[in-house]
Amino acid sequence: MVNLAIIGGGPAGYTAAELAAKAGLSVLLFEKEALGGTCLNLGCIPTKTLLYSAKQFHNALHADKYGVTAENVSFNYAKIVQRKTKIVRKLVAGIKAKLQDCTVIQGEATILSRTTDKVVIACANELYEAERLLICTGSDNFVPPIPGIADNPAVWSSTDALAATELPDSITIIGGGVIGMEFATLYMELGVHVTVVEALPNILPNIDHDIIDQLRSKYEKAGVTFITSARVQAIEGNTVRFRRTDATDDESLQADKILVSVGRRAHLPCLDNLPELRLERGTIVVNEHMQTNLSNIYAAGDVTGKIMLAHVASRQAQVAVNHILGNTDEMHYDAIPSVIYTNPEIACVGLSETDALLNANAVIRKLPMTFSGRFMAENEGENGLCKLIFDNQTQTILGVHMLGNPCSEFVAVAAMAIETKQTVSQLEKLIFPHPTVSEILKEIV
Repeated sequence: MVNLAIIGGGPAGYTAAELAAKAGLSVLLFEKEALGGTCLNLGCIPTKTLLYSAKQFHNALHADKYGVTAENVSFNYAKIVQRKTKIVRKLVAGIKAKLQDCTVIQGEATILSRTTDKVVIACANELYEAERLLICTGSDNFVPPIPGIADNPAVWSSTDALAATELPDSITIIGGGVIGMEFATLYMELGVHVTVVEALPNILPNIDHDIIDQLRSKYEKAGVTFITSARVQAIEGNTVRFRRTDATDDESLQADKILVSVGRRAHLPCLDNLPELRLERGTIVVNEHMQTNLSNIYAAGDVTGKIMLAHVASRQAQVAVNHILGNTDEMHYDAIPSVIYTNPEIACVGLSETDALLNANAVIRKLPMTFSGRFMAENEGENGLCKLIFDNQTQTILGVHMLGNPCSEFVAVAAMAIETKQTVSQLEKLIFPHPTVSEILKEIV
């Protein structure tokens, strides 16, 4: 019997396995596909790799803004995809190297039984016993019940889009959330005609309204068409039929491909023999230690339905392992940074302006990113935005929202300030290197 069994080798699973093994626990990790999970194989890393190539091409086309002439600029999309695959394979190999002190079982695990003393798991015709179990089975693309979506060769999921080695001339993206907008960025910068259809009144719900307005305006000038407040009624071949919320008749549009990106749902394939496990809205309920209502079963990552981000999953795994080891640790969600890899990037942490305004003491400050000399030097023609939210009574920082490259690289400073309840004056005293774009955080306080 091992100390800990983990089902799922994504960011939560492999992080937990590595930490537990380093602490001296015996660990079994079950993974039915490739180590790294969705993030590494079908999400974060592949998309960012493709996006970087697209940005390089876009920058070359517009190099004249910086006094540089580039002629006959072109790209080879098949080679771009090959590079993406190479990077993913290298990172998967790196995870395998980190897990040398764990036993990794390739195959789909099934929970057979559970008592307070042990959990019995079957995989590849073998039985395994563990004192504790950590469930990290991740999430799947949500496929909405739209007529004509199934078995339609014109319809792509994000997985299909990442696997494609050729670009369509035009694409309709159903869903203007994070995934949809990152793919819109990729295709826009590579010259594909992009239309985004979103059921809500605007793209990127929950993102700061000033940021959305700037980004949407820039993308529309670049040729992207946004159709918001519109629900897709059906897909017929490569035609999308939709209806606006204030209309009674359907409209339609055609494109070579249709990308469906309307969110993800927890993947819970192995719980049939755990009827006592508490679920809510298709996710596993956990406490602040990532422990379920069954004392020796924990869960981390997308299956908990908290915030479906890889860095959240990794931190949840750390909390779970620490609790198993008897160490004091709790999961908090007040200072989770999030990044959207559009061009320019969006980075946010803490309270939004809408939520903050429910607090009578909230103060909101705005600055264009051009108050940073480094930003001006490297982002010709861009304004960007930095928005700071703090409590006027306590002076503690409540939220930071930014639009501009490369805000993803320093949003962690704002996250740390919120997590440690830093005040405006404390952040003002922090010494930032000059010249960096991060100095915008000092300028705004």
